[in-house]
Amino acid sequence: MNKRSLKPGWEMVKFGEVVKNSNLVERDPEANAIERIVGLEHIDPENLHIRRWNSVADGTSFTRKFVPGQTLFGKRRAYQRKVAFAEFEGICSGDILTFEPKNAKILLAELLPFICQSDAFFDYALDTSVGSLSPRTSWRALKDFEFPLPPLDEQKRIAEILWAADEAVEKYASLTSDLNAYVETLIENNITSTNVTSVLGDYCPSDGIKIGPFGSLLHAEDYQSEGVPVVMPADIEKGVIQEEKVARISEEKALELQNYRLSENDILFPRRGDLTKRALVLAHQENWLCGTGTIRVRLKEGINPRAVFWAVTSSSTNRWLDRFSVGTTMPNLNATTIKKIPFHLPEGSKAGEFLGLLERTKSLHANAVVHHQKLVALKKHLIGNLVVEGAAHV
Repeated sequence: MNKRSLKPGWEMVKFGEVVKNSNLVERDPEANAIERIVGLEHIDPENLHIRRWNSVADGTSFTRKFVPGQTLFGKRRAYQRKVAFAEFEGICSGDILTFEPKNAKILLAELLPFICQSDAFFDYALDTSVGSLSPRTSWRALKDFEFPLPPLDEQKRIAEILWAADEAVEKYASLTSDLNAYVETLIENNITSTNVTSVLGDYCPSDGIKIGPFGSLLHAEDYQSEGVPVVMPADIEKGVIQEEKVARISEEKALELQNYRLSENDILFPRRGDLTKRALVLAHQENWLCGTGTIRVRLKEGINPRAVFWAVTSSSTNRWLDRFSVGTTMPNLNATTIKKIPFHLPEGSKAGEFLGLLERTKSLHANAVVHHQKLVALKKHLIGNLVVEGAAHV
């Protein structure tokens, strides 16, 4: 962007002209009442708020100090987009740069984190990173980043808008977390509590749990671009079958694998790897095939498939599977383990009340997740529009 395209009062500046990397050092944090240590693992991508840390009392070799109002930027693996706005005093990792304005009358501290969250800044950080396994950018490189700086009153207006957007994002993040916790509590108290006397196998016919075909039945040359979809563990994501890259075989080959056909409301598990994955088979996926490395669970007539699906996708079940899966290097599931997953389904009038409440809460959670995603996208759009594109003089 050249100077002619800037709005009146805006100017192109280099990052290092208005920002300093504050290399404060604290060698005895405990004696100086500093309690928190922040590493890169404590900064969440695309989130300015630090909510986790280690305790200084547990010991640390870090000496870099940060103070409230500074912007913390993760210089290692910048593609992770880790930026935070410090709201307390602490010690941080050497892989975190601590930025602050050189002059508060030229650059507003509250605007700085959004400059660092802009795509332009991250792109520059990536372009200046060095190293293959653990690429790092540096202050020496970042200080040459150029961006349009508005006058102070405009900075205040932009910062107010962006912090309001950030607050909305955080509120919906909290809402989705609370609703998810409530769902887990409902399931724990009504389906997967520790005193259950039923297991998954009780709700399945004798042939209800089936492991997908072994490699001897399906070979690499059997797969093609068209035909009958074959669901692999890689296709199971967020409770559904991700259809974009699902493998396919010919109708003729599928006829040889009739015993592995899927029906609506079957529940799919992976045999190994990420054992938290599940998928519920939808109506249009009827007659697809259970693939190698996948386990199919089919329920008895009259059993509510969604209730069972919620039970087997709960945190309680994940903890149980983590404990009882077989194998040390890579945990594995088998039909025997799957059959023993403990839970029970409510009966009579309580069943209808509980399932209705769970359905409504699940729906609220899904809506909150969608709204949160939209707010995250809106905030990102505003950062680009106000911090970078907002400089254009039309």
